[in-house]
Amino acid sequence: MFERITCDPEILGGKPCIKGTRISVEFILELLASGGSIATIVERYPHLAAEDVEQAVQYAAHFLENEILLSPGTSR
Repeated sequence: MFERITCDPEILGGKPCIKGTRISVEFILELLASGGSIATIVERYPHLAAEDVEQAVQYAAHFLENEILLSPGTSR
């Protein structure tokens, strides 16, 4: 499903990263959140492809999709 993403305990403590790099999904999301565009990210990190950045966003969306947030003091 996410062929461009890997999680290896030996790389960045197992954080999801783009395969063949030490660039985490988290880092890519931070770049995008701070106003970076896919084109800018790929320009600054030429070993990344636009598809890597897009899949990082898809990966994050997939794993946040069913997140349940509880308020302090709320039991479930």
